[in-house]
Amino acid sequence: MNERIRFLAEKAGFVFWGSEEWKPEGTVIDWSCDYSEDLKIYTELIIRKCIEICEKGTNTQTTSFGASQDIKNHFGLK
Repeated sequence: MNERIRFLAEKAGFVFWGSEEWKPEGTVIDWSCDYSEDLKIYTELIIRKCIEICEKGTNTQTTSFGASQDIKNHFGLK
């Protein structure tokens, strides 16, 4: 999981697997919890971060492409 995405998920309150031997292979988040409220918080955090990137970015002052590139770069997307 991307570090920046993981940080936002932790900040939103998602429960992560530790080193439990019974955890499903390759999983990071324990999806057996009720994340109704956490998902709202997580979504808001992502949206706020995107707004912050758009407001701060030098690329975003001229083009929407620049804004999308800044957001992709921040979250480590291709």
